[in-house]
Amino acid sequence: MSRKNIVLFGQTGAGKSSLVNLMAGEDVAGISNDLKPCTLHWQEYPIEFDGESYNVFDTVGLEEPQLGITQFLDAVENAYKLIQELETQGGIDLLLFCMRAGTLTATLQNNYRLFHEFLCDKKVPIVVVITYLENEVGEMDTWWKRHETNFRDQEVHVAGHACITAIRGNFPHRHEESRTTIRNVVKEFTADGQKQAWKGGDSLFVSFMRKLRKLLVGNRKPVKKNMVARLTERCGMSPDVAKQLADRIKNDEVEGAT
Repeated sequence: MSRKNIVLFGQTGAGKSSLVNLMAGEDVAGISNDLKPCTLHWQEYPIEFDGESYNVFDTVGLEEPQLGITQFLDAVENAYKLIQELETQGGIDLLLFCMRAGTLTATLQNNYRLFHEFLCDKKVPIVVVITYLENEVGEMDTWWKRHETNFRDQEVHVAGHACITAIRGNFPHRHEESRTTIRNVVKEFTADGQKQAWKGGDSLFVSFMRKLRKLLVGNRKPVKKNMVARLTERCGMSPDVAKQLADRIKNDEVEGAT
């Protein structure tokens, strides 16, 4: 049975690890972790439910809209590694955009664009998961009905949504309801017959890096020497490909790497 790949991203403190455990039906992800913010790193969790198998990649996204060159290179390194890892596992089937109930901030919008538009070229279905709704008056889904227009106004377009709580606490009924909700959403958008899993490639990666550089560092130019060293020593690229990629990022070119 093939595993379907889910990339989970969003703000720190939104309860992504608790969401993984909610889907799994058991504690597979530590609630606290030492992953550094402002980098694109990930932890992989194989989970199963309702006869299907999934790999959930719990990432740490961008916490600030502007980063320096060092942080940018960290993002390049880890984004490339994540793409490579998922290419060996059949591509990406679903993006889960996790946010705590509240304001759709500029940082959240940047995270959305980074993963959905740049990393996945708008070719992977994305579902927003709103957490910490245990105290919502009435049905938890009421939150989405109140805020859906704001998402559209900010051009944050999603294929589906799930309003949940991942905390059992004093709300065990809502916790179980949330487990059913998130599992149903995952099954709906990764079902057989859905769009084939998206696989990245060098040319798309170059385009992504160009856009990512603009998103993170504006008009400042990354130092080519530092980029080439990082790409070859820590990302496993050949020197020729690393130099070409560094040139293209530096010059805002979008042609594919050879």
